[in-house]
Amino acid sequence: MEIVNRKAFHDYEILERYEAGIVLVGTEIKSIRAASANIKDSYAIVKEDEVFILNMHISPYDKGNIFNHEETRTRKLLLNKKEILKLKENTKIEGYTLIPLKVYFVRGRVKVQIGVAKGKKLYDKREDMKRKDMQREALSNMKKSFK
Repeated sequence: MEIVNRKAFHDYEILERYEAGIVLVGTEIKSIRAASANIKDSYAIVKEDEVFILNMHISPYDKGNIFNHEETRTRKLLLNKKEILKLKENTKIEGYTLIPLKVYFVRGRVKVQIGVAKGKKLYDKREDMKRKDMQREALSNMKKSFK
């Protein structure tokens, strides 16, 4: 089970990737297992040598009753001190930000892949779309030639 942020790959150029643990409560984990999470509009910040993810939407668990969690609360990411310092340096650069790319399970634990990203301009997005179209067309032509 994997939740992918496709919008991030379209809007940003990913420069570096990090895998981080995330601090969650029980009903949040159950909702993520049911694939009821969305990281499309979320981002991460470094605050006082800690990394937090904001706007990550995890739907309330159906059977959670009064113990349910707040849907878009700020959640702490678990990283090594060296990684946090490196992320802090990278985010000081103008135009760079931290974007969650994937949420997945590793041996029963939820992990978040975050990336140091730089925003793409409109012409960069068009160039990428053009390149993907050309690759798709070349692949279809190869398939036709083998038939």
